[in-house]
Amino acid sequence: MTRIITYGTFDTFHWAHMLLLQRARAMGDWLGVGLSTDAFNAIKGKQTCLPYEQRKQILSGVKYVDLIFPENNWQQKRDDILKYHADIFVMGDDWRGKFDDLNDICQVVYLPRTPDICSTEIKKILSKTK
Repeated sequence: MTRIITYGTFDTFHWAHMLLLQRARAMGDWLGVGLSTDAFNAIKGKQTCLPYEQRKQILSGVKYVDLIFPENNWQQKRDDILKYHADIFVMGDDWRGKFDDLNDICQVVYLPRTPDICSTEIKKILSKTK
């Protein structure tokens, strides 16, 4: 069994999120998602539209996702990979090179982002409609 792990905020869930999760899951038999908590997003300087529990509920409806667990800090990734026996760590290619230090315990894969869609742009559009 090949186990995949990825992380994200998954705020304003959209088609590109679905594609990322679908492509990640296609690499293996199991996909675990570390979902950034509200507290961790605050540390990162991010404001979400939806609180953690609502984002988690949306992710739980995605057929590609087998497990959702809280992401509380940057340092936990190594421990999570070992805890969940992940074979492959997947992130969007805007993170290229940032997690290469994990190559000693699993394969690190950076997937291309879906062009022309991102949560930041969606948030900008939504803020203009208020």
